[in-house]
Amino acid sequence: MVRNRAVVWPQRHLFLPLVPFSVRMRSTAADRRGVLVDKVALITGSTDGIGFAVAQHLARDGAHVIVSIRKQQNVDCAVEKLQGQSASGTVCHVGKEEYCKRLVSMASAKHGFINFLVCVAGVSPMTWSTLGASEEMWDKIMDINMKAPARLYHTW
Repeated sequence: MVRNRAVVWPQRHLFLPLVPFSVRMRSTAADRRGVLVDKVALITGSTDGIGFAVAQHLARDGAHVIVSIRKQQNVDCAVEKLQGQSASGTVCHVGKEEYCKRLVSMASAKHGFINFLVCVAGVSPMTWSTLGASEEMWDKIMDINMKAPARLYHTW
């Protein structure tokens, strides 16, 4: 049996969508509630900002969300904010391959199939232009913004 998978990369200018999807603009919360029951979403960079907003919406729609970021205190805080909804969290530094493999294997072992992979974690240089970034910063940008989503997808 083939299961549907959805991958979302917020840096749309870097990647093309791997799965076609549509967005219904006029849906209400009542229309969406429960539509993702029994689905599991793994979200990187999801303890604050856009990533946390995605986690909130998916959890509100019934999905179990797995939030992840580098610091345990941030993971704990995000899971606490999602209290009352189906959520769990774990530490993951997406710039390191072994962390990515561990994240996916832990999520798969605990929840079975992962239906959604949302890669929000990313870094930008401290300079106004990426051309002014050092080689070390370029390596970090490539590891986190480019390689990490690909690693997670291939491990998934």
